[in-house]
Amino acid sequence: MALQRVWGLALLCHGVIASPLGASAAEAALAHHQEPQADAAPRRLHGRFLHITDLHPDEFYRVHSSTDEADACHRGKGPAGTYGAETSDCDTPFALVNATFDWIAANIKDDIDFIIWTGDSARHDSDEDVPRNQDQVLGTNRWIADKFAQLFADPSGRGLNIPIIPTFGNNDILPHNILLPGPNKWLQTYSDVWRKFIPEEQRHSFQFGGWFYVEVIPNKLAVFSLNTLYFFDRNAGVDDCASPSQPGYKQLDWLRVQLQFMRQRGMKAILTGHVPPARTDNKQLWGEACWQKYTLWLTQFRDVVVVGLYGHMNIDHFLIQDSHDVHLASVSGFAEAPVNTREAMEDELSAQSTADYLQELRQDWSKLDRPATTKPGGIKGEGRRGKKKKGGKKVKDPWGERYQLSLVSPSIVPNYFPTLRVLEYNISGLEHAPTWVDPFKNRQPSVIIEDQDEAQKHLDLRGLYESDTDFEADTKNKKHKKKPKKDKKPKDPTVVIPDPPAKTAPPGPGYSAQSLSLTGYTQFFANLTHINNLTIGEISDLVDGENRSDNDDSWWDWLLKWRQGKHRGKKPAHPKPNPREFQFEVEYSTFDDKIYKLKDLTVNSFVDLAYRIGRKAKGSDVSGVESENEEDEDATDAEDDDDTGSDEDELEVDKTKKKKKGKGKKDKKKKQKKQKKVNRTWRHFLDHAFVGTLEKEDLKKFS
Repeated sequence: MALQRVWGLALLCHGVIASPLGASAAEAALAHHQEPQADAAPRRLHGRFLHITDLHPDEFYRVHSSTDEADACHRGKGPAGTYGAETSDCDTPFALVNATFDWIAANIKDDIDFIIWTGDSARHDSDEDVPRNQDQVLGTNRWIADKFAQLFADPSGRGLNIPIIPTFGNNDILPHNILLPGPNKWLQTYSDVWRKFIPEEQRHSFQFGGWFYVEVIPNKLAVFSLNTLYFFDRNAGVDDCASPSQPGYKQLDWLRVQLQFMRQRGMKAILTGHVPPARTDNKQLWGEACWQKYTLWLTQFRDVVVVGLYGHMNIDHFLIQDSHDVHLASVSGFAEAPVNTREAMEDELSAQSTADYLQELRQDWSKLDRPATTKPGGIKGEGRRGKKKKGGKKVKDPWGERYQLSLVSPSIVPNYFPTLRVLEYNISGLEHAPTWVDPFKNRQPSVIIEDQDEAQKHLDLRGLYESDTDFEADTKNKKHKKKPKKDKKPKDPTVVIPDPPAKTAPPGPGYSAQSLSLTGYTQFFANLTHINNLTIGEISDLVDGENRSDNDDSWWDWLLKWRQGKHRGKKPAHPKPNPREFQFEVEYSTFDDKIYKLKDLTVNSFVDLAYRIGRKAKGSDVSGVESENEEDEDATDAEDDDDTGSDEDELEVDKTKKKKKGKGKKDKKKKQKKQKKVNRTWRHFLDHAFVGTLEKEDLKKFS
């Protein structure tokens, strides 16, 4: 795919694979104690930053191993490629991690202002024969942290050149999902692992609860790293955010105070975390009280918060939180709050649950009204505080301030294809603003530990329980659903509700294009099917004892709880791997995507996109299935792919089309064409959600 937006990316230049985790202490010492260079010219803002998530490096990954669940790309013989087994549930080989950092170094290192790294830098605990231990979890996290620190070291050889903001993933602790209230030894240990990234003045809040923020543009923009494990519905070590004794409650209280400070200083904020605030009619990832407070906070601080950025789910999509779903009774912890009947999502979404989840999102979006600002004909004039007028009448909520936006980025781990996202933001008036400077730039070099594994070996990070038996007894009933709360303390009826923006305040950068608004993003992916260059033998006749036909391979695979990948049942024909040169290429860019048609990344742009995605689902059941003539749909596929007209054109029948005999036949064809046109945006969304790994026939089965 050709690069549509050129901003200094050298896509034809690729570095060699970096040194593995086992680099010698002597080499590390040499790199650390190199002679300082003269300070470079002052750094300027580029208006771009990198979001990277869910690396899941796996030190046990073996090339040409089996992708079966029993082997997990650790054993046996099978189609595991050099850079990963795409569309499988295997984790990430070190070769892919190294190649990713080499590509970043060669192509975008000098063109970004900061990095958002949203967690899960340890493998899954999916192989019963090789259970995870704390040395492995911390070892790969420390390895990734060191790779970031080395790649973005200041030219002087002291400190970092740009800020890097990490956050906890649910697999970055042991056991996964379970993080007890702080202070605890996990938080203490990560304060050392991330010592180069956490500002000194933020260390106390991090060691207390794992949350902090960095002023990535001093006095202008802060990035908040939220510890979403304290909101996560699967964390059996804590309860919801309704009780003042719970860490989720305390974190949201901290966030409220900090956002108020941001407002007073005239600053803006980007919120980041691992687990997104996904919440449909039937399923959710956060505890209900956590979601309620978070959504209320974002509503009240809509003049401050630009966007929320998350990972964890591996699929490319977005969420729209609706302030109309906030109930003050839930926020305050009153008994009369609505009972939450949603189920907690599984730790890792299976293929079938992913499809159900996306269909539920679509059904929710079918209830949205299209923003007035995006309707054909637009809006003329503006009133006081941007109250836009149409036909002389004020338009209700012209900026979409009822809603908040969360962007969920796909991952490096090749459950689909490895993915990176570079977001761009408006730096008008900030071209010469002072940039971030590492406050520890002049600190003394840290002591190098020659054998980190030995140093970590004796850490007891489970910590607050005297034995595994105590831990298991305490979490037995919480593992698969929320345990009834034991906290008998009265809930706090005096929750401080943040003040909203002043009535005369203009809409914030999340709602109106201005300085610090997100303008768009470019998504890069690595086509492992091409890069791994596998020559594979004949496919097996049976997989897990089930018969299947050759024409339903991809769809059948989606029904498996453990996905074996697109090459399942196959074996390499040649013993020696022969991969092609590794590279990321542009999957799509919001700047020129002719179906998404996002003029920027403000809330109304995504509400309009959600409206168009949900159109076909309106009036249908949750699956979104409506009667459709597949033959007519196939005949117009090429036309739809090239269609660049307006949304009104999508819903209109071509008036120049020759008349058909019979009014009933004509009306039927008009209805079919209308359905097909509306369906195009949904199918395009699905294609992006799965990073282009699904064939057209498979997309139809989701549609």
